Amino acid sequence: MPRDFVWVTAAGLEGDGHNHAKHNNPLQAVCLQDREYIEDLQGEGFPLSFGTIGENLTVSCLYVQNLPVGTILKFSGGVVLELTKERRPCYVLDSIDPRLKEVIVGRCGFYAKVIREGILKIGERIYIN
Repeated sequence: MPRDFVWVTAAGLEGDGHNHAKHNNPLQAVCLQDREYIEDLQGEGFPLSFGTIGENLTVSCLYVQNLPVGTILKFSGGVVLELTKERRPCYVLDSIDPRLKEVIVGRCGFYAKVIREGILKIGERIYIN
């Protein structure tokens, strides 16, 4: 569910659950997804909303999928993340639509670890280092 702000810790976003033990790891504390890819997939007929595919941070105009591992993202409110791993589609997406796992390749998001904790608010600027 979208929120106006959230506390970000080394373990991830406050109130966000990890459905699988393999995802409960500091290198995958945050899962970023581009708003534009969600909207593209919606336009292709997939019944998605923000958070449906398991991402917990939706960003705009960042195109996180095109950034390399190790990229540092500094948010204007002080939170700092480091991209750690491109997200790969898994069987969990089958419950949304069995075709989704194939068509989402290359636009499934990116995992990040938290370098600096803090409050993250909607509408913050993101600076890439």
